[in-house]
Amino acid sequence: MSEDSGPTAPSDLLAAYTDVRATTERLAAPLSAEDQTVQSMPDVSPTKWHRAHVTWFFETFILGPNDSSYRPFHDDYAYIFNSYYEALGERHPRSERGLISRPGIHEIAQYRSSVDAAMSSFLANTLDASVCELVTLGLHHEQQHQELLLMDIQHVLSRNPLKPTYQSPASDATSSGPPPKARWMEYEGGVTEVGHDGVGFGFDNEFPPHQVLLSPFALADRPVTCGEWMSFMESDGYSRHEFWLSDGWAIAMAQNWQAPLYWFRDPESSGQWHQFTLSGPRPVDPDQPVSHISYYEADAYAHWTGMRLPTESEWESVARHRAEGDNFLGEGPPQPRPAVTTNAMFGDVWEWTSSAYTPYPGFRAAPGAVGEYNGKFMVSQYVLRGGSCATPKGHTRATYRNFFPPGARWAFSGLRLAQDP
Repeated sequence: MSEDSGPTAPSDLLAAYTDVRATTERLAAPLSAEDQTVQSMPDVSPTKWHRAHVTWFFETFILGPNDSSYRPFHDDYAYIFNSYYEALGERHPRSERGLISRPGIHEIAQYRSSVDAAMSSFLANTLDASVCELVTLGLHHEQQHQELLLMDIQHVLSRNPLKPTYQSPASDATSSGPPPKARWMEYEGGVTEVGHDGVGFGFDNEFPPHQVLLSPFALADRPVTCGEWMSFMESDGYSRHEFWLSDGWAIAMAQNWQAPLYWFRDPESSGQWHQFTLSGPRPVDPDQPVSHISYYEADAYAHWTGMRLPTESEWESVARHRAEGDNFLGEGPPQPRPAVTTNAMFGDVWEWTSSAYTPYPGFRAAPGAVGEYNGKFMVSQYVLRGGSCATPKGHTRATYRNFFPPGARWAFSGLRLAQDP
C-alpha cells in the first residue's frame, strides 16, 4: 500500500465506507435469493458469498484486532467466508460455495448491517494511520468484489435456458457509425519509470516503482472491436493452429471455442451473432470493443494481424499521459460502448498485456495475513490494464495491475494491439 493511501479523517473514511457498502447492496438488489445462491463454475462465487466475504474482511482485519468490545457476528462465518487466507485457518472449499443454502440472503443482510453499525462507531474515533490504510484497502477490496459480483452473475444467468435479464439498460448506447480505423501512437522508448509513486492508494503489487528500458514501439489508439474480431473468425482464426500458443490451442480445442464467451448464433435472425449480456441477449454490435476473451484468444488475434500485445510497461508508459475515460460502472448494467479513437485508455474493457504477472524488483509482501492479498498469486497468470465498464469509477489508475489465468474468459477483457517499428 502507498504512503498516502487515501482519506484519513474519520468523516472522510466513514463517508467512503458508507458509499462503497451501499453500492454493493445496489448491485445485488435486482437478484432473487435463488439468483444469489447459484455457483455456475468453480471460478464463480454466489452473490451472497461476495456480500458476506467483504463484510468478513472488515470484521476480521479491522474490528477484531482493533475494537476490544467487538464480538464476531457468528462463530462459523470465518470458516465459510474466508477466501484464501491460509494464516487465518481452514476454509470451506471454493468450488462448493454454491452448496451453502444457509445462511440465506436475509441473514447475510443482518450480518452486513451488524458489521456496518460496528464500523460506523469505530470510524468515529481517531485512528492510527496503519488502521486507516487497512480500512482503505478494505474499501478497494470491496470494489474489486463489486466487479466480480457482476462478472459472476452474468455467467450464472447465461447458464439459464430462459436467458433472464439482470437489469434493463439505463440507456441504449447506439453507434453513430463504424469507428475510424485504428491509428498508431508511436513512442521512442528509452528508460522510464513504472509502478506506483506512493501518492494515493495503491495495491501492494503496484510497488515499488522502478526503471525499465523500452524499445521503440507503437500502440493502437483504441481497443479491437467486435467487427474486427468477426474478421478473425471468418478467416478461421479459431481453427488455425499457427496463430495459437500450444496451451491455448489445447484449451480452445477441448472446449470448442468458436467465438468469444457469451456469443451465439441466433436462428431467429438468420444466424446472426448475438451475445448474452447483463441486459439479456442482444445482437453483437460490431463497433463495440470485443470482450470476454482469454489471453490465449487475444494473443492468437494479435498473431493473425501480424502485430502483438503490448507489455504492461509499454501500456503504463502511455496510459499515464492519457485521459481517464468515462465508461465505468454506473447505474445500469455494464456494457462496452462503441469504440472511438480518443486519448482514453481506461474503461470499457480490461486489456490483456503480454506480461506475466510477477513481482516487481524489490517487492515485499506485507507481514501477517494481509500479505497474502496479491503476492501469493504471482505465477501462471497474465496482467490486464485499464479497467472496464464494470469497474467502479475511480478504482483504477495507470499503475493498476489486474491479473487472470490465461484461459479465463468471464471478465470484461479485451485487447489493444501493439507493434514494433
